[in-house]
Amino acid sequence: MPGRQQPAGGQGGHGRTDHGQHGHAGHSHGVSAHADRRWLSLALALICAFIVVETAIAVLAGSLALLSDAAHMLTDAVSIVLALVAMRLSARPARGGYTFGLKRAEILSAHANGLTLVLAALWLGYEAVRRLLDPPEVTGWMVVTTALVGIVVNLLATWCLSRANRSSLNVEGAYQHILNDLFAFIGTAVAGLVVVVTGYVRADAIATLLVVALMLKAGYGLLRESGRIFLEAAPVGLDPDAVGDDLAAADAVTEVHDLHIWTITSGEPALSAHVLVEPGGDCHRVRLNLHRLLADRYGLTHTTLQIDHAGRLPSGAHALTTVGAGPAHCDSPHGPFHHDGPHPH
Repeated sequence: MPGRQQPAGGQGGHGRTDHGQHGHAGHSHGVSAHADRRWLSLALALICAFIVVETAIAVLAGSLALLSDAAHMLTDAVSIVLALVAMRLSARPARGGYTFGLKRAEILSAHANGLTLVLAALWLGYEAVRRLLDPPEVTGWMVVTTALVGIVVNLLATWCLSRANRSSLNVEGAYQHILNDLFAFIGTAVAGLVVVVTGYVRADAIATLLVVALMLKAGYGLLRESGRIFLEAAPVGLDPDAVGDDLAAADAVTEVHDLHIWTITSGEPALSAHVLVEPGGDCHRVRLNLHRLLADRYGLTHTTLQIDHAGRLPSGAHALTTVGAGPAHCDSPHGPFHHDGPHPH
């Protein structure tokens, strides 16, 4: 996560780069990392055992729906393995050039899970269309029996993952894999019943297409959320303009710029900003007030604020909009600025 350099202080001892509370007490969400690993490992064991059985039956029954479920369950198993590895990596302490540690390994895992869902959906969609045009024979009773067992297995696996911390995008990625597979088995069971009762073998391919739609939806959601974190967008539901305006409206604050809000990893939002205080204002008091505002109103506890006294500018002028007025607080300002009064965003 480049670009997170601590800005230097200003003149006269007023420049301060202060950090908020970094304990992240609100990030545990009541579920320990050890418990997460235990629940994921149990779900992995259930899925791996069933994959072997389902693949053999899919080949014997000639069912694409069952084979698609087996392939999807294989991606489920891979997604859980990735999640477990990512948990191990993210738990390592920060060292060397990795000043945030490997916390984003979990986001990489979620991104990979989203990508595998999309790729698997595209392949299954192609196979389903091909079988709609030239449907093979399908042994309906085998499909129904296996699908019913699969529903039970996936219900158990889904329950296991629901016990883990789903506010983690990493765990949510694995959960979405399992949940979509549960829907796939339900569709497969219905398709098998249709084949047994009516002999309409295309029902198998139609069920596969329904599963494909669910996989694409879940995969896109994971790619979108992980992509936002990689691009360091503000967390969903948190408006940086509103945050900046609230900071600028605080007592003794004249301007806020270089405001950035991003997510380090799931459940760990962070903020940094350069705040200018009116000449003669108490920088330390302003800093404490702003930290309290950010924590109470927005739940932001990992904050870095540089507090400086503003230069004496002409009436109505502002540090980033007036050339040659007062000391240069930022040689190369970046991001929007906010001040105490009407201003564009």
